[in-house]
Amino acid sequence: MGYIECMERQAKLTGAERDFFQLVYEAGAANPFGHEREEIELKIAGLYPDATRAERTAAATEAVARHIAALESENRADASRYDGDDRRLVRAVFLFEFFYGLRKKFDQLIIDQIQAGDTPVRVTFAQEAYQLLLRRGFSESDTRRYFALSYQLRRAYFFINRHLIGRSPVMRQLRRQLWENVFTHNLALYDRYLWNRMEDFSTLLLGGTGTGKGTAAMAIGRSGFIPYNDKKRCFEESFTRSFVSLNLSQFPETLIESELFGHKKGAFTGAVKNYSGIFERCSPFGAILLDEIGEVPNHLQIKLLQVLQERVFTPVGSHEKSRFEGRVIAATNRSIAELRQQGLFRDDFYYRLCSDMITVPSLRQRIVEEPAELDDLIAFTLERLVGQPSPELAVLVHEAIQRDLGPGYDWPGNVRELEQCVRRVLLRRGYEGDIGPTAPDLESHLAEGIARGDIAAADLVSGYCTLLYRRHGTFEEVARRTGLDRRTVKKYIVGQEESATD
Repeated sequence: MGYIECMERQAKLTGAERDFFQLVYEAGAANPFGHEREEIELKIAGLYPDATRAERTAAATEAVARHIAALESENRADASRYDGDDRRLVRAVFLFEFFYGLRKKFDQLIIDQIQAGDTPVRVTFAQEAYQLLLRRGFSESDTRRYFALSYQLRRAYFFINRHLIGRSPVMRQLRRQLWENVFTHNLALYDRYLWNRMEDFSTLLLGGTGTGKGTAAMAIGRSGFIPYNDKKRCFEESFTRSFVSLNLSQFPETLIESELFGHKKGAFTGAVKNYSGIFERCSPFGAILLDEIGEVPNHLQIKLLQVLQERVFTPVGSHEKSRFEGRVIAATNRSIAELRQQGLFRDDFYYRLCSDMITVPSLRQRIVEEPAELDDLIAFTLERLVGQPSPELAVLVHEAIQRDLGPGYDWPGNVRELEQCVRRVLLRRGYEGDIGPTAPDLESHLAEGIARGDIAAADLVSGYCTLLYRRHGTFEEVARRTGLDRRTVKKYIVGQEESATD
């Protein structure tokens, strides 16, 4: 190629274009559930801070479309004609156009796939999408990968945004953390280095019973990268197959190993045929949830550690090693610190499991931070139950909760209890609360003692620590909030709970 022909092929951005395109690049790399993304979108869109998400998105896509139209009018809308930093910025703008132009089609594909189940749905718009990126100067391999990445991004947003609702600060933080768990803190780095290497990042979900750890795990498990198959015109597998879970507390210790790793026929009495464990059933593009990981005995922790480190496992009664390619998510409602202190949870297993640790907040904490979150959850639960928004039923449930439980109810069963509360109100128009072996109304007891002026300082501190523990779930968090050391906190809480049961 001659020098003159080479010069004709090259294109450059103006200073103003670089500034705008840099904003688009930063928006694409930012967490959609973070404040930084909102601020960048406002700059791109030229809107005021009170603009809604829909208004920001619409105005931002229009602004990007205007800049791309200007490039097209000057025959510069081809990423292959740019070099260096200009190429990076132009590609980011074209990918922004590509993703937002397809987001509604991807959303419909997700819904169609949920309805179809485990059989991959045919993608009718793939070739049209391919042509856009090819026309923008992307290679065939990059086009194929960015099509799959766009689908992954939309799935992650779909499951995190629609299934983990709540406007409280702790829920906003949870959504940000789940997004980072799938794509890291910077999507550009994920795109460059890690999009096909995330199986080495394990996750530990903490939180009380019924808080929604399984929902959080499903959002991660259904959001992995799944390649697109050009010949079959569908993705390699349905995301409904990419997440499997196992509640370890449901099985006796003698069967846990078989449920995890499988067994061969004749491996033990009753093994009348080969059995596939959860590691064998997991998709290479998916993840498994090991719920109640604190129930795993020490010798099986060693075998799980081998899976995490070497990515191989051996079924019971076999000498052949099988490879595991998915991600591991573990969850527990028990204090990991206490389990480790008691020698029930190996340190080496813990350190290999905790690439990321996410705490799912209690319902009580969510309502304390944002009282309106209770109404959001009532409406969400009712819509899932009856298949449509039901304001009349929401008022009925809200009034029953205020009448029967009052604003200070602790919700010991968390979101799971609220779901049953909604059902009970629909059936019987009332809900009496958790009538099991729960502690008395400690908060009222402390308030009355303060009002009378006859409560001992030790009882006051003990009660306050216990209230914090019920709300936050760990001795460490109580110690942080009270300024006491962990052992003192534990002594106060254990003493309070023992006295409550006397």
